[in-house]
Parts: sequence; structure tokens; C-alpha cells
Amino acid sequence: MVAHSRHARPRSMAVLGLSVLAVVAASALGGLATSSAAEDYRQLEQPGFAPPSWVFGPTWTVLYAMMAIAAWLVWRTGPSQDTRRALTLYAVQLVLNAAWTPLFFGLGWRGIAFAELSVLLVVLLATVVAFWRRSAVAGALLLPYVAWSAFALCLNFAVWQLNT
Repeated sequence: MVAHSRHARPRSMAVLGLSVLAVVAASALGGLATSSAAEDYRQLEQPGFAPPSWVFGPTWTVLYAMMAIAAWLVWRTGPSQDTRRALTLYAVQLVLNAAWTPLFFGLGWRGIAFAELSVLLVVLLATVVAFWRRSAVAGALLLPYVAWSAFALCLNFAVWQLNT
């Protein structure tokens, strides 16, 4: 048992590192599509509830950290069909997350970005349920991301309508 414990911690830390790397990659891929997102955002007609562009960076930094920890906690529950399903849903929502920025800013497809974000929110809710079944803490860590994504959906819709 001691030998297992000695090797489990480095592996666990490596998986945590990979989990962080996954959210950094999703963020970077989304950002690569448009390096001028903040400027583009400022130039769009905004609803009264729109936050200033500087809010997004710190918010996403915290959310991505929470997402990475949540995925790591699920991985730590051990190999099972439920763990694989939960982490697959997580990967799908990460891809959808990365795709939104190029759709909204890079291509200016605000309506398609709204539809894509709607799908993301559904997949994210399924991810929360799947994570919660493996670890209540992991599921709870995703709740601020759900709230922010729901807010982003409302904001996306309003910006789309105001700029059509």
C-alpha cells in the first residue's frame, strides 16, 4: 500500500496539470481566432446589463481554474463507465466553449454563436449532473460556470438583437 501511495500522488498531480492544460488550451484556441475580442466587444451596441470588457478575463480565469479542479476530482474517483461519461461530457463542453469566441467575434455570427452557446449550456448541465454523481464538490465547482454561461447566453442574445 505504501508503494501505491508513493506513486499515486505524482500521477494525481500530473492529471491535475493536464486538466489545467486542457482548459488553458480551450481558452487559447478560442482566443486565437480573434485577438481583438475586447475591442470588438466595446464597439458593439450593448444592453444595459453588459459588463465592461475587463471583467471577462478575471472571471474566466477563476472559472477555468474551478473547471480544471472539478475534472481532476472526477478523475480521482477512479476508472468507471460513469467517470468516462462525465469526462467525455466535460471534453465536449470544452470544445463548445472554445468554439464560441471564433463564432461570435471572429466570424461575427452572433445568431449561430447564440445557438452554439445554447447547446453548450445543455451539455454543461449534463456535465454538472454527471460530475455531481461522481463528486458533489466537483459538481458544485461547475455551478458558477453554469451561472456565467446562462448570463452569457442572455448577453449574446441581446447583443445579437441590438446589432442586427
